[in-house]
Amino acid sequence: MKPLLGFSRLIDAITERIGKAVSWLILVAVLVSAGNAVIRKVFNMSSNAWLEAQWYLFGAAFMFAAAYTLSQNEHIRIDVVYGMFSRRVQHWIDLFGHVFFLMPFVVLMLYYLVPYVRMSYVSGELSSSAGGLIIWPAKAILLIGFVLLALQGVSEIIKKIAIMTGNMDDPTPYVPAHAPLDDAVAPEARS
Repeated sequence: MKPLLGFSRLIDAITERIGKAVSWLILVAVLVSAGNAVIRKVFNMSSNAWLEAQWYLFGAAFMFAAAYTLSQNEHIRIDVVYGMFSRRVQHWIDLFGHVFFLMPFVVLMLYYLVPYVRMSYVSGELSSSAGGLIIWPAKAILLIGFVLLALQGVSEIIKKIAIMTGNMDDPTPYVPAHAPLDDAVAPEARS
Protein backbone atom coordinates (compact mmCIF):
# COMPACT_ATOMS: atom_id res chain seq x y z
CA MET A 1 0.00 0.00 0.00
CA LYS A 2 2.94 2.38 0.65
CA PRO A 3 3.95 2.62 -3.06
CA LEU A 4 0.33 3.34 -3.99
CA LEU A 5 0.07 6.04 -1.32
CA GLY A 6 3.32 7.54 -2.63
CA PHE A 7 1.82 7.61 -6.13
CA SER A 8 -1.33 9.18 -4.67
CA ARG A 9 0.71 11.90 -2.93
CA LEU A 10 2.49 12.66 -6.23
CA ILE A 11 -0.84 13.01 -8.03
CA ASP A 12 -2.19 15.20 -5.22
CA ALA A 13 0.88 17.48 -5.38
CA ILE A 14 0.58 17.90 -9.15
CA THR A 15 -3.16 18.50 -8.90
CA GLU A 16 -2.71 21.09 -6.17
CA ARG A 17 -0.08 23.04 -8.10
CA ILE A 18 -2.18 23.07 -11.26
CA GLY A 19 -5.40 23.87 -9.38
CA LYS A 20 -3.91 26.85 -7.60
CA ALA A 21 -2.12 28.11 -10.70
CA VAL A 22 -5.19 28.08 -12.95
CA SER A 23 -7.20 30.16 -10.51
CA TRP A 24 -5.40 33.13 -12.06
CA LEU A 25 -7.00 32.31 -15.42
CA ILE A 26 -10.30 33.65 -14.08
CA LEU A 27 -8.70 37.05 -13.49
CA VAL A 28 -7.16 37.00 -16.97
CA ALA A 29 -10.54 36.04 -18.47
CA VAL A 30 -12.22 38.93 -16.64
CA LEU A 31 -9.54 41.37 -17.82
CA VAL A 32 -9.86 40.15 -21.41
CA SER A 33 -13.63 40.50 -21.18
CA ALA A 34 -13.43 44.00 -19.69
CA GLY A 35 -10.79 45.09 -22.19
CA ASN A 36 -12.86 43.79 -25.09
CA ALA A 37 -15.98 45.58 -23.77
CA VAL A 38 -14.11 48.88 -23.35
CA ILE A 39 -12.57 48.67 -26.82
CA ARG A 40 -15.95 47.80 -28.31
CA LYS A 41 -17.69 50.77 -26.62
CA VAL A 42 -14.91 53.39 -26.87
CA PHE A 43 -13.44 52.56 -30.28
CA ASN A 44 -16.46 50.81 -31.81
CA MET A 45 -14.26 47.80 -32.61
CA SER A 46 -14.52 44.18 -31.60
CA SER A 47 -12.88 40.86 -32.24
CA ASN A 48 -14.28 37.36 -32.08
CA ALA A 49 -10.78 36.18 -31.19
CA TRP A 50 -10.96 38.09 -27.88
CA LEU A 51 -14.35 36.58 -27.08
CA GLU A 52 -13.08 33.10 -27.86
CA ALA A 53 -9.88 33.70 -25.84
CA GLN A 54 -12.10 34.58 -22.88
CA TRP A 55 -14.03 31.30 -23.32
CA TYR A 56 -10.78 29.33 -23.61
CA LEU A 57 -9.45 30.87 -20.41
CA PHE A 58 -12.62 30.17 -18.47
CA GLY A 59 -12.81 26.64 -19.88
CA ALA A 60 -9.19 25.98 -18.92
CA ALA A 61 -9.78 27.25 -15.38
CA PHE A 62 -12.87 25.07 -15.01
CA MET A 63 -11.40 21.89 -16.53
CA PHE A 64 -7.97 22.11 -14.90
CA ALA A 65 -9.47 22.92 -11.50
CA ALA A 66 -11.92 19.98 -11.56
CA ALA A 67 -9.26 17.55 -10.31
CA TYR A 68 -8.17 19.98 -7.59
CA THR A 69 -11.79 20.39 -6.49
CA LEU A 70 -12.10 16.60 -6.24
CA SER A 71 -8.88 16.40 -4.22
CA GLN A 72 -10.28 18.96 -1.76
CA ASN A 73 -13.55 17.03 -1.45
CA GLU A 74 -15.47 20.09 -2.64
CA HIS A 75 -17.61 18.64 -5.43
CA ILE A 76 -21.33 18.98 -4.93
CA ARG A 77 -23.05 16.14 -3.12
CA ILE A 78 -26.42 15.74 -1.46
CA ASP A 79 -25.32 16.43 2.11
CA VAL A 80 -28.82 15.94 3.50
CA VAL A 81 -28.59 12.22 2.73
CA TYR A 82 -24.80 11.78 2.94
CA GLY A 83 -24.58 13.47 6.33
CA MET A 84 -27.00 11.01 7.93
CA PHE A 85 -24.51 8.16 7.64
CA SER A 86 -21.46 7.24 9.71
CA ARG A 87 -18.06 8.24 8.36
CA ARG A 88 -17.38 4.59 7.42
CA VAL A 89 -20.55 4.44 5.29
CA GLN A 90 -19.60 7.80 3.74
CA HIS A 91 -16.25 6.31 2.72
CA TRP A 92 -18.05 3.37 1.10
CA ILE A 93 -20.37 5.79 -0.73
CA ASP A 94 -17.39 7.81 -1.95
CA LEU A 95 -15.51 4.70 -3.07
CA PHE A 96 -18.57 3.34 -4.85
CA GLY A 97 -19.13 6.69 -6.58
CA HIS A 98 -15.50 6.98 -7.66
CA VAL A 99 -15.28 3.41 -8.99
CA PHE A 100 -18.70 3.05 -10.61
CA PHE A 101 -19.55 6.61 -11.68
CA LEU A 102 -16.51 8.90 -11.83
CA MET A 103 -13.98 6.54 -13.40
CA PRO A 104 -16.27 5.03 -16.08
CA PHE A 105 -17.38 8.52 -17.08
CA VAL A 106 -13.81 9.83 -17.22
CA VAL A 107 -12.58 6.80 -19.19
CA LEU A 108 -15.47 7.20 -21.64
CA MET A 109 -14.68 10.89 -22.08
CA LEU A 110 -11.00 10.12 -22.69
CA TYR A 111 -11.95 7.42 -25.19
CA TYR A 112 -13.95 9.94 -27.22
CA LEU A 113 -11.76 13.00 -26.65
CA VAL A 114 -8.47 11.54 -27.91
CA PRO A 115 -9.63 11.09 -31.54
CA TYR A 116 -11.72 14.27 -31.30
CA VAL A 117 -8.68 16.38 -30.36
CA ARG A 118 -6.39 14.54 -32.78
CA MET A 119 -8.75 15.10 -35.72
CA SER A 120 -9.11 18.78 -34.84
CA TYR A 121 -5.32 19.21 -34.57
CA VAL A 122 -4.51 17.35 -37.79
CA SER A 123 -7.13 19.25 -39.79
CA GLY A 124 -6.12 22.63 -38.35
CA GLU A 125 -9.76 23.27 -37.45
CA LEU A 126 -10.63 26.96 -37.17
CA SER A 127 -13.51 28.73 -35.53
CA SER A 128 -16.57 29.25 -37.69
CA SER A 129 -16.68 32.87 -36.47
CA ALA A 130 -14.94 35.50 -38.58
CA GLY A 131 -11.56 36.29 -37.02
CA GLY A 132 -11.94 33.44 -34.54
CA LEU A 133 -9.18 31.29 -33.08
CA ILE A 134 -8.02 27.79 -33.89
CA ILE A 135 -10.20 25.20 -32.19
CA TRP A 136 -7.85 22.37 -31.22
CA PRO A 137 -6.43 24.13 -28.11
CA ALA A 138 -9.95 24.36 -26.64
CA LYS A 139 -10.52 20.69 -27.36
CA ALA A 140 -7.11 19.83 -25.91
CA ILE A 141 -8.11 21.68 -22.72
CA LEU A 142 -11.01 19.23 -22.37
CA LEU A 143 -8.69 16.27 -22.89
CA ILE A 144 -6.08 17.49 -20.41
CA GLY A 145 -8.78 18.31 -17.86
CA PHE A 146 -10.17 14.78 -18.04
CA VAL A 147 -6.67 13.26 -17.82
CA LEU A 148 -6.11 15.25 -14.62
CA LEU A 149 -9.53 14.21 -13.31
CA ALA A 150 -8.77 10.54 -14.09
CA LEU A 151 -5.47 10.72 -12.23
CA GLN A 152 -7.10 12.40 -9.26
CA GLY A 153 -9.86 9.79 -9.32
CA VAL A 154 -7.20 7.07 -9.04
CA SER A 155 -5.61 8.97 -6.16
CA GLU A 156 -8.94 9.28 -4.36
CA ILE A 157 -9.65 5.56 -4.77
CA ILE A 158 -6.22 4.70 -3.36
CA LYS A 159 -6.77 7.03 -0.40
CA LYS A 160 -10.29 5.72 0.31
CA ILE A 161 -9.04 2.13 0.36
CA ALA A 162 -6.10 3.13 2.59
CA ILE A 163 -8.40 4.94 5.01
CA MET A 164 -10.89 2.07 5.11
CA THR A 165 -8.13 -0.51 5.73
CA GLY A 166 -6.51 1.61 8.45
CA ASN A 167 -3.37 2.39 6.44
CA MET A 168 -4.04 6.13 6.46
CA ASP A 169 -5.81 8.70 8.63
CA ASP A 170 -8.76 10.49 7.08
CA PRO A 171 -7.32 13.77 5.66
CA THR A 172 -10.75 15.31 5.17
CA PRO A 173 -13.05 14.23 7.98
CA TYR A 174 -16.60 15.03 7.02
CA VAL A 175 -18.12 18.00 8.80
CA PRO A 176 -21.77 18.62 7.96
CA ALA A 177 -22.36 21.94 6.26
CA HIS A 178 -25.41 22.63 8.38
CA ALA A 179 -25.69 22.04 12.10
CA PRO A 180 -28.96 20.56 13.37
CA LEU A 181 -31.46 23.22 14.38
CA ASP A 182 -31.17 22.32 18.07
CA ASP A 183 -27.44 23.05 17.96
CA ALA A 184 -27.96 26.35 16.16
CA VAL A 185 -29.97 27.81 19.04
CA ALA A 186 -27.89 29.52 21.71
CA PRO A 187 -27.81 27.54 25.02
CA GLU A 188 -29.38 30.41 26.99
CA ALA A 189 -32.28 30.57 24.52
CA ARG A 190 -33.15 26.90 25.12
CA SER A 191 -34.18 27.41 28.76
